[in-house]
Amino acid sequence: MNMLVRKINKGALIFSIILFWTIGTQAQPLSAFVNFQNQFQVWDNTIDRKIESLVPTKYDIGRVAIPYIDNNSNFKIYYNKGVQLINEGFTSDFVPTDNLIAYRIQNILYVWEQGKITKLSNFITNFSVGDSIVLFFDNIHSTYKAYYNKNIYDIETFLASKVSSTNSDRAIFDGQNIASGQLPVLKVSDNIAAFINYAQRFKIFYHGRLLEQEQFLIENFDVGRNIVAYVDGNQTFKVFHNGQTQEIETISPLSYKAGDDILAYVANDGYFKIFYQGDALEVGYFTPQEYLVKDNIVAFKDPSGYFKVFYKGKIYTLDAFYPNSPYKMGYNSLAYLSNSGTIRMFSDGDVYEVTSANVAEWRLDYDVLQYRFGSNMYKVFYKGKTY
Repeated sequence: MNMLVRKINKGALIFSIILFWTIGTQAQPLSAFVNFQNQFQVWDNTIDRKIESLVPTKYDIGRVAIPYIDNNSNFKIYYNKGVQLINEGFTSDFVPTDNLIAYRIQNILYVWEQGKITKLSNFITNFSVGDSIVLFFDNIHSTYKAYYNKNIYDIETFLASKVSSTNSDRAIFDGQNIASGQLPVLKVSDNIAAFINYAQRFKIFYHGRLLEQEQFLIENFDVGRNIVAYVDGNQTFKVFHNGQTQEIETISPLSYKAGDDILAYVANDGYFKIFYQGDALEVGYFTPQEYLVKDNIVAFKDPSGYFKVFYKGKIYTLDAFYPNSPYKMGYNSLAYLSNSGTIRMFSDGDVYEVTSANVAEWRLDYDVLQYRFGSNMYKVFYKGKTY
């Protein structure tokens, strides 16, 4: 069912030991739904818990917590088997990730982490959130800042005039003004951020350090957990991974996409490759018509039309046909509706036939698959079992 891809370019990376968030590694699976009695329920590690008697106006699923606005407009967070009231009737929006929940009350930005609330700014224009990082523009001080590991760092502290690109191939420059709260280009992933400033320098914020990666304007870039892939001004394809940088192609790839410690790309010579654990791995001499990268998984369509995934150094065949409808990916899992109408799920190296029944809707919350029959009859599938 699976096969190894061939290594073609052994990297010289010296891997540093990364201390992951304890809370992230011990996170319990979560999901949530409204039952047939219109009660808001949380599915927490195989146990259903009623947390509200009325339907919330909005909710979302994080890996360790579930933020929601209840029927009375109160902002609350379910965490560690209990509910924490955050504020009454003022929260305008919120974004949950693996470890954090960033939320805004009008223009005031806060972050919630392990039950603790930190005010980040009294006046912000915009913000971006990763699993353990929040980047935001503080309008009061006209400074880009980052929240990481319970500390706040200055990222860009100068004001710059509007800049536009004269080279149409370098479309990553969009002429936005830092004074309005926007850098020319900014991307944030799980624990890393990369951006181009108004001096055309390419910088990376990683583990609390601001690194000047390139002093000249690059062509394009993408980010994932512990990884930044980019094409420099000389068309060289480079990867910053776990604090080290290496050149993996001398010519710009045709396309590329980053995930968690992983990078998929189509090289200029027509080979589909995956950068994983410091090596460029050759999948085959073809350009996939479709390929997606999310968290730990690369999903693609091979030349024969087969639906396959790359996961932790192996390739798994999921189906003889590429799905007609969009599939959903998250963390270690992928779920899709087969051409026969069955919900199939790949999770942590195993493939499951979840259900062939006609379901009204379904969703993937990290590694938890939730699906609904009728109006309010829910089932949860996790690690081969249905609850």
